[in-house]
Amino acid sequence: MSLRKRLLKSSNHAEEEEEGQRDCTEESQETPSNGRVDLKQLISKKIQLTAEAEELKPFFMKEVGSHFDDFVTSLIEKSASLDNGGCALTSFSIFEGDNNHRAKDLRAPPEHGKIFVIRRSVLELVLEFNLMSYAFGKLTIAMWTWLTMFMCTLTVPYFLFQRWARGYHRTAHPVVYSFIHCFLFVVFQTGVLGIGPLYVVLAYTLPPASRCIVILEQIRFIMKAHSFVRENVPRVLNSAKEKSGTVPVPTVNQYLYFLFAPTLIYRDNYPRTPTVRWGYVTMQFAQVFGCFFYVYYIFERLCTPLFRNIKQEPFSARVLILCIFNSILPGVLILFLIFFAFLHCWLNAFAEMLRFGDRMFYKDWWNSTSYSNYYRTWNVVVHDWLYYYAYKDFLWFFTKRFKTAAMLAVFAVSAVVHEYALAVCLSFFYPVLFVLFMFFGMAFNFIVNDSRKRPIWNVLMWTSLFAGNGVLLCFYSQEWYARQHCPLKNPTFLDYIRPRSWTCRYVF
Repeated sequence: MSLRKRLLKSSNHAEEEEEGQRDCTEESQETPSNGRVDLKQLISKKIQLTAEAEELKPFFMKEVGSHFDDFVTSLIEKSASLDNGGCALTSFSIFEGDNNHRAKDLRAPPEHGKIFVIRRSVLELVLEFNLMSYAFGKLTIAMWTWLTMFMCTLTVPYFLFQRWARGYHRTAHPVVYSFIHCFLFVVFQTGVLGIGPLYVVLAYTLPPASRCIVILEQIRFIMKAHSFVRENVPRVLNSAKEKSGTVPVPTVNQYLYFLFAPTLIYRDNYPRTPTVRWGYVTMQFAQVFGCFFYVYYIFERLCTPLFRNIKQEPFSARVLILCIFNSILPGVLILFLIFFAFLHCWLNAFAEMLRFGDRMFYKDWWNSTSYSNYYRTWNVVVHDWLYYYAYKDFLWFFTKRFKTAAMLAVFAVSAVVHEYALAVCLSFFYPVLFVLFMFFGMAFNFIVNDSRKRPIWNVLMWTSLFAGNGVLLCFYSQEWYARQHCPLKNPTFLDYIRPRSWTCRYVF
């Protein structure tokens, strides 16, 4: 409207100048030789020119209004094209107040009603896999690293155990002999399986998804090798105590089957199903692929627009709270998808191929009224390993005393391993998960214990689970984008562990 007023003023001013020029010309033409002016003729001319201007004014205003409408329509079409290209004008971020204000300014005038233009829906399926191709980059290096870890886990622990078991009966110094082999096994666990894959991940700067493959498999192999030795050493000691003529050493096939079996507890034999349903296996792997695609879609449409420009606004409690609440939905969806893809589909696919019968990989954790029950039922595979090799061994070492200390030790081990995996996969140390797991999770474990049976405690568990996932996604995503937009030229070790999101402010 201000543009239309300015155009109207300029047109009136032009008319006045034109009238003045005409008056001057006519005045010079009709001035008598004696120098006197005929006032009646001059007044009549002015009245005639004013009437003509009034007649031309509606046509002029109509032309200006038409150009103004074309101008507004052009702006709206440009805005729609920016939306199709992924501009932040239509992002989910409620922190982009300036962009939203500009979007409101581009609306058509109310008297024209709704204007339809070509544009996509915000949640339309995107088939551009740039994010996924980046995340799984250098996958060949990750696969070669996995193969090396697998071959080392298959040969070294088995060879060391077999050599120790067959020589334990004949040695004159069993304690020293056992200590040497135990030391070699610890060196293998920490040096070959621990430092080796970590060096490859850092030296070759693997992308996040490729890093996850290497690190998670590293942790799995370490836990598998520990279970194999831990379960078979007591059998050899009992055989030597009973002076048995046979040494209970598992076969290579039994150990190889255990490395692929969906369990972290070693046994010589497991319950087996009679046949393999290959159609079921195909369906499980297809669901895994679908879950990964859905996770990618959530990151692309819900997470990236939210955190891409979040640091353009100064940090405040309002920004943090809104960020957490906007992260709850994608965080919980990602949690469900990862749970279903790995603990159900992936493990069931391998169980079916290996005819592994015991498929209690998780229980009905969603019905838990206590955090104690939730921790026991969320991931039965890992819980069994922690219970038998961390909790029970701790109690055995301290003669079944200090149960609370044993529980704290289990929480500490789990929190450290989780934070290690996240730190390596994301390339920065930001102990949000450690704090939530070690402090809040442990406190809830004692407060919301097994004595809580009412449904309200299940509601509390779900509420805290939603909030916790929102906090994790918010903080780690902020830190990720802060390190992308505020890189350091010569970072020191402290720069890798100091949060960048607290000080990073970037503008475009």
